[in-house]
Amino acid sequence: MPTRLPIRLLVTAGPTHEPIDAVRYLGNRSSGRLGIAVAGAAAGRGWETTLLLGPTGTETGGMPPDSPVRTIRFRTTGDLGNLLDRHAPEADILIMAAAVADFRPRREAQGKIRRTSSGLTLELEPTPDLLATVAARRRPGQTLVGFALEPSETMLASAREKLARKRVDLIVANSIETLDSADIDPVLIGPPGAAGAESERRPGRMTKPAFAEWLLDLIAEVRR
Repeated sequence: MPTRLPIRLLVTAGPTHEPIDAVRYLGNRSSGRLGIAVAGAAAGRGWETTLLLGPTGTETGGMPPDSPVRTIRFRTTGDLGNLLDRHAPEADILIMAAAVADFRPRREAQGKIRRTSSGLTLELEPTPDLLATVAARRRPGQTLVGFALEPSETMLASAREKLARKRVDLIVANSIETLDSADIDPVLIGPPGAAGAESERRPGRMTKPAFAEWLLDLIAEVRR
């Protein structure tokens, strides 16, 4: 009887830092807690788990030293894109929980920019759409989960639009008010029939570790 291989999970988590000069960057307040919780929960189920973690926390991002999770750090959107090129094709499930910058400085200044009385103008350019890129290259049998962090009044509409435009399996809609919080009040959205019998599920406000377990249960259900 053939040996059943463990599920291979790839999780992205944390912010990106887009350099302005040698000491400054554009960033955001993402703590990476949710992606870290998902990675830990998956490893606890015996899943083969790789965590791509942005510049937050300690070297291990809060993972126990003896954790079976393979943690690989990144700094910029470009760094994360390169890691996804390398690791996404191997994954059975990809959960894109990182808060990737939409824009970055067009040019990084050499050294440190000095203060002047005339102020400073930054020219920004859009970063690559990593979720759409991964979705376009996905292989048969992969499950792809994205996140939509938006103000509560536009959250659901934005998440539904993102689900259709980026062609992923599930989108976790999350209010911007829970950014850097220990809790999450999510809505999971999928095509009709994808999120179990419903296209929308609301588990209610819960801790991020509890949500991680709930999300992995549902993904396992969808894959079955």
